[in-house]
Amino acid sequence: MRRIVLLAGASLALTSVWAVAQDSPESLLPKMFDEPAPSRSASPRPTPRPAPSRPAPRSAATPAAAASAAPRVAATSTPVVQPIPAATSAPAAVVSASKPPEGALQRIPSLEELERMSPEDFEALLGTKVLIDMPPGVRRTPDEAGLIDAQEGGLPMDSLRGQNGALIRVALLGNRGQLVSRWGHILLRRALASRLNPPSGMSGADFVALRVGLLLRMGETDAARAVLQDLDIADYSPAFSTLAFDVYARTADFTGLCPVMASHGSMRDDAAWNTSRTICEAFRGNSTAAIARLERDRIRGKMDQIDLLLAQKYAGAAGKARRAVTIEWDKVTTMTPWRYGLAIGTGLEPPAALMAQAGPSYDFATALAPMVSLTRRAAAADRAAAEGVLSNAAMVDLYSQIYADPYVTGEWQERAEALRDAYVQQDAAARLTAMKSLWNVKGPSQYGRQVLTAAAAARVAPSAELTDSAPLLIASMLAAGYDANALRWSRVVEAGSRAWGMLVLAAPGRVAALDGGAIDTFVKEDDSADSRRSTLLAAGLAGLDRLDRDTAERIARDAGMNMGGSTRWTEAIESAAGRGDEATVVLLAAFGMQGESWQRMTPRYLYHIVSALRSVGLEAEARMIAAEAVARV
Repeated sequence: MRRIVLLAGASLALTSVWAVAQDSPESLLPKMFDEPAPSRSASPRPTPRPAPSRPAPRSAATPAAAASAAPRVAATSTPVVQPIPAATSAPAAVVSASKPPEGALQRIPSLEELERMSPEDFEALLGTKVLIDMPPGVRRTPDEAGLIDAQEGGLPMDSLRGQNGALIRVALLGNRGQLVSRWGHILLRRALASRLNPPSGMSGADFVALRVGLLLRMGETDAARAVLQDLDIADYSPAFSTLAFDVYARTADFTGLCPVMASHGSMRDDAAWNTSRTICEAFRGNSTAAIARLERDRIRGKMDQIDLLLAQKYAGAAGKARRAVTIEWDKVTTMTPWRYGLAIGTGLEPPAALMAQAGPSYDFATALAPMVSLTRRAAAADRAAAEGVLSNAAMVDLYSQIYADPYVTGEWQERAEALRDAYVQQDAAARLTAMKSLWNVKGPSQYGRQVLTAAAAARVAPSAELTDSAPLLIASMLAAGYDANALRWSRVVEAGSRAWGMLVLAAPGRVAALDGGAIDTFVKEDDSADSRRSTLLAAGLAGLDRLDRDTAERIARDAGMNMGGSTRWTEAIESAAGRGDEATVVLLAAFGMQGESWQRMTPRYLYHIVSALRSVGLEAEARMIAAEAVARV
């Protein structure tokens, strides 16, 4: 039996805002699984408490943002109370008591009248537009908008400064947001969340808008909101206000939209926008008038009944003007982001049958929504994890909550207990059996379950008795970046096997000369359609400079595919790699990874993606993307 020796290197240290490669097997056991299981029959289930009267707040803070402490300000001797101006010798102007001076209010409104006024009414009263100005020292430049800088794991700020803005616009607008690679998704999110200067010929605000729009299409609603909020509202354009509306609707944070409404409320004049303005009026203290206005709009048919009833329920959480609103889903046949945001923002969960027809994008919003029930979030989490929206740590935390909740029963409790067994069972075979029970699903959810079990798989010691399960264990470890743990299996897996293929791609640093016979064995035993797995292995190895390109092209030709030739995309990504333009390479690589599954990936594109990423210093990401291709095809 041939074996290949892989030279061990540093463990993977991929960083992003939400998904970070873990460090060592010592800390892989979740805290919750260290504790005994709670009793599930000690007491009857209590009566459910009513939903809170105010939608649950959602913080836009991130680990990267929290890491930056506010600078200390030196104390000064500036007086707290401003001194009274000294008297001057100039006589004061005489003001007539019978005629107010020009510009003064003709009549001072009562407090009740002020409460009922909208911002537009107040501006009309004053005869001028009210502007909330910000001191120059606290304004933020759109040219540096983003969430993380280079020191926090982001890309270099000036990466795109000299790049052609038209190319970047195409790379961002042309990306539909669905990538075949989980690691490609994580890398793209990291790039879009980085503090980046706009490319040549593009304004900072336009660049932010393009990035936020792509984050929304990727299902990264929390990241989209965080980047959006790094742009001052004063810099919003009508198009950006519309984008902000979509962001806050998808995050069920309609009160977060209120500052935009206060400054740019007149930028649109449609039913959804005006309804949102009315909701904001309720939270400014005009709840009675706001709910009455929503009811009038419902009677007049300004929007669908379900939308205005949900708006009334949301607005009813503000102030004292509470009213019972009954929501019936029987006649609702379609779901919209605005409708879904209002529903979960008021503690409601639309029927599962309706959500099943809504599309996968709602799974991402559900998985990230803390106000949704644990079981609904867990059902959505598999797809979210497979795509890269959720990390292994987030998945384990979710199932730990399910395990600790004595009122979650049935299949969900069984899955949480299986995950615990995968960590704490003394026998390795028993832990593997528990993991296999979680992997026993079809479709996109299967890879999501491998993300869920990644840390548990990393705790399994390499053993010749478990080599039949090595491909699944290694794929699970690499799904969360446990490359150092996975590489321990190189001494027991057979050269030329599928497990060997993943390891030879995932290994960091230099790799010993590959055995040509092992590659031939891999190709011979490839059971994938059109030998696609073999072509992607060859393309990945060539991109990592571990296999000569001629051999890789021969393997691709034998499978009826072409790895050579060039296109405008290959020329653009090669040019960016040659300049060391990290950000452009990432955006173009993500553009080339679009698709519903790895069956859409060609060896030519994978070769150029892996090669370009390696050339600009993103070798860890290149290795994980190449290994993922072999794991998922």
